Amino acid sequence: MAEPLIRIEGVSKRFGDFAAVDNVDLAINENEFFALLGPSGCGKTTLLRMLAGLEVPTEGRILIDGRDMVGVPPNKRPVNMVFQSYAVFPHMTVEQNVGYGLRIDGVAKAERAQRVAEALGLVKLDGLEKRKPDQLSGGQRQRVALARALVKRPRVLLLDEPLSALDAKLREQMRSELAIIQDKVGVTFVMVTHDQDEALAMACRCGVMNKGVLQQVATPSDLYEYPANRFVADFIGSVNLFEGRLVQDEASQALIEAEGARIWVDHGVTGAAGGTVWAALRPEKIELHHREEGAPAPVPAGTPDGANLLAGTVRHYSYLGSETVYEIEVAGGRMVKVLRSNVRRYEDRGFDYDQPVWLSWSPQSPAVLLS
Repeated sequence: MAEPLIRIEGVSKRFGDFAAVDNVDLAINENEFFALLGPSGCGKTTLLRMLAGLEVPTEGRILIDGRDMVGVPPNKRPVNMVFQSYAVFPHMTVEQNVGYGLRIDGVAKAERAQRVAEALGLVKLDGLEKRKPDQLSGGQRQRVALARALVKRPRVLLLDEPLSALDAKLREQMRSELAIIQDKVGVTFVMVTHDQDEALAMACRCGVMNKGVLQQVATPSDLYEYPANRFVADFIGSVNLFEGRLVQDEASQALIEAEGARIWVDHGVTGAAGGTVWAALRPEKIELHHREEGAPAPVPAGTPDGANLLAGTVRHYSYLGSETVYEIEVAGGRMVKVLRSNVRRYEDRGFDYDQPVWLSWSPQSPAVLLS
């Protein structure tokens, strides 16, 4: 295994009695697109600023390419940063903005022109060299900031909420383009965002933070399918969380009694029997069935009778084009979200307001969490 390009070892940052970052250990690989993800105030931007040298850790150390960054000023680190506000110079043209750092570094004019042209081509701004920032769209200004950072050929590019100022359609377009650019240039990208869709769409791996603590580091699919705790499960995507008691726990199966539901899973939980656990069930993993008087209830394959089955009533639904989100009221007044694809919408009877239904799910579907 190659040595990670970035090592963050026991790093904390305190402002008075407040711990913005609390004892974080993290390794980021060369050429990786890594996303730090979490709600506002979780410490992700503070951690990014410590990587950039704009904040000094209270404890711990940060190594980049094996070199301890303690005492190394921002302009001497092998990193560059794209700020949320882009921070382009309004009085300079596009090419002057992009070449500014090279000019300050004393790069010869001919080489500077060549590298600026290459950077502008990379971000698809060819032909706009002479324009000023006020003649550009928001997406174009974002590309100028990106080109200005990449033209210096850093080992690490830090991105602080890089797409937050863009409208929804442009943000979606730039997600793909950023990932393509990162793959082309082979630079390690470390991005901070509170937008989970953004992180999951672009990053190779994500680190989820809450209250200064790194909760989990994993690939986007593992974060979604195998969250480490309730916070990660609830923060990543939409989820139905059932609090319950572990009544049976064996090597290949477990049973949880939770809020009127008997939840059967096809794996052991390795938790103390009788203890409190949470079952996380994604809306798209729940099946909806018509519930009619006198008709037998559906039995999910691989489950004992009565498990992984709930009776409910449709209280609301939202049509979202490719899918519909249903809100189903079950026993005790609890609302359960169910996401159903509209691919076969006109081939079945569908579901309407106040309609009685069955909810069922496979024993592979729930993730069981101990905390």
